[in-house]
Amino acid sequence: MAKKESNLRNMIFSLTLIVLVASAALAGVYVITKPSIDGQQVAKTQEAIKAVLPGFSGKTERVAIKLPNDADSVFVNLAYQDGELFGGAVQTYTDKAFKSYFSLMVGFDAAGNILETEVIKMEETPGLGDKIDKSKSNFSEQFVKMCPANNEFNLKVKKDGGTVDAITAATISSRAYCDAVNRAAEAFDIVTKKGANNE
Repeated sequence: MAKKESNLRNMIFSLTLIVLVASAALAGVYVITKPSIDGQQVAKTQEAIKAVLPGFSGKTERVAIKLPNDADSVFVNLAYQDGELFGGAVQTYTDKAFKSYFSLMVGFDAAGNILETEVIKMEETPGLGDKIDKSKSNFSEQFVKMCPANNEFNLKVKKDGGTVDAITAATISSRAYCDAVNRAAEAFDIVTKKGANNE
């Protein structure tokens, strides 16, 4: 009986040691790779700003805004060229996606018309929800040149009484995309109106 207890004690000790070593190794890998991953994310964000503001070559001013009932902030990158407001690139998100969360960059001209959209991060279902990415379908093209403030363009899928054609078999992802673009439009409108009131 004593031998069995000894074996059990040895097994528990061995397993504990293995778990501690594995945890330390994972923590070490995380610490080593985090700066590289963060750098890649910053570069991707900068590329997305350029992609959604075609023709822009000036400077941006980043403003964080938290909309009512939202858990996270939206980042409005106001774009100035030759001393004038060119528009803005809004880093927005949705928590209503099929896989819970994705983030977009939405470009607006100074009047609030959508110039372009760009997916920054998402994990939607391959072949279905991932078609929100412009490299996989033309879904995002229907937002270009539309003005969310204009009542003629209702930023909801047609199934919900809106103007947007949903991706076939990916209504949840399509709704989530509309949610993210709506959030971007609201944030851009608030920040630009606040700036105009301050002048």
